[in-house]
Amino acid sequence: MEKELINKAIQNSIEVKKKIFQDNNISAAMERIVKEMIKAFREGKKVLFCGNGGSAADAQHLAAELSGKFYLDREPLPAEALHVNTSYLTATANDYSFNEVFARLVRGTGKEGDILVGISTSGNSANVIRAIEEAKKKGMLIVGFTGEGGGKMKEICDYLINIPTTDTPRIQEAHILVGHIICELVEKEIFGEVETV
Repeated sequence: MEKELINKAIQNSIEVKKKIFQDNNISAAMERIVKEMIKAFREGKKVLFCGNGGSAADAQHLAAELSGKFYLDREPLPAEALHVNTSYLTATANDYSFNEVFARLVRGTGKEGDILVGISTSGNSANVIRAIEEAKKKGMLIVGFTGEGGGKMKEICDYLINIPTTDTPRIQEAHILVGHIICELVEKEIFGEVETV
């Protein structure tokens, strides 16, 4: 029974990735996101990430790939996940609302030309949507990572990566795949062929 479940999960993950591979809209969106991030970093701008639960982990993971390193031993890029300060997060959730935890940081630190990457498997996370609303007021570019359909984020993002499934674990696995590809291409374009460590 366990072997059957293992094989089914792996097969489902493969099928989602095949759909992504065949979807020209997703690859075109990825290409545009890479170009926008390269432009932002070259102009001294930053990339902010936000999400909840597994998407918070993905936000932190992808921010670290940019601010730390991906393949290359190179200078850091200004990228941060908005949930990593737990004192701020709990104070703001307590004093205002959990829906405001990302929006207030965007309002405080976001600048015109920065990029916000909102991650929500449903596309309907209220605090991610509030962050997007604040980012738009700042003149930031909005990138959304969602699941099939895109939810409310579909209409408010400049670029949307909506993974073609409603299965949350498969969406999250695909978000990391897409995010890794974006980070790799951004790093390679900005820093070139630097010797890996």
